[in-house]
Amino acid sequence: MDMRIFQVHSNKALPHAGSILIASPLLYDYHFARSVILMVTHNIEGSMGIVMNKNFRYHVSLNQLVPRLASMPVIPVFKGGPVDRDTIFFLHVLGNLEGALNLGNGLYLNGDFTALQQYILNGNPIEGYVRFFSGYAGWAYKQLEKEIDDDSWMVGETDKCHLLDENYRDLWFNSMNDLGNPYRLWATYPQYPSCN
Repeated sequence: MDMRIFQVHSNKALPHAGSILIASPLLYDYHFARSVILMVTHNIEGSMGIVMNKNFRYHVSLNQLVPRLASMPVIPVFKGGPVDRDTIFFLHVLGNLEGALNLGNGLYLNGDFTALQQYILNGNPIEGYVRFFSGYAGWAYKQLEKEIDDDSWMVGETDKCHLLDENYRDLWFNSMNDLGNPYRLWATYPQYPSCN
């Protein structure tokens, strides 16, 4: 069978900080298959984003990594990307957290981690407010544009409800659907066509 009849085409939109990359259903890269990536930077120095919907095979928690939080309820850490896995990033809606990077749509990245730990220790809510990630995804200058031209990524907009409230397993499907037709159809493309 000629698989070209199933070719998915990118919407060719340009990414920007706060937008999302949605992987083509035909992208089979180990790190990025069916991924949704929140863009942090996109400029002449390159691009950086955080994968929003991947978990580690053996679940990792912030409690394991930060002794001060060991006695708190389990706080999951998701797989943010293959680069610099020993660095923790956190996406949140705490606009008053000093040093936080404003990504738009009510979303912020990082900030004063000591103050965030105190926020957690004070019993403030985590779910729907903060998510933690280990590592990030990065591209050299013009590399991401080439991948978009090669139909590996669609570019979309999102909001904090999608990224912080939604089950991460549903994010790719829902993000593709949000793009409208024909992406709604492509969202139903089987992840493993040979198993059908």
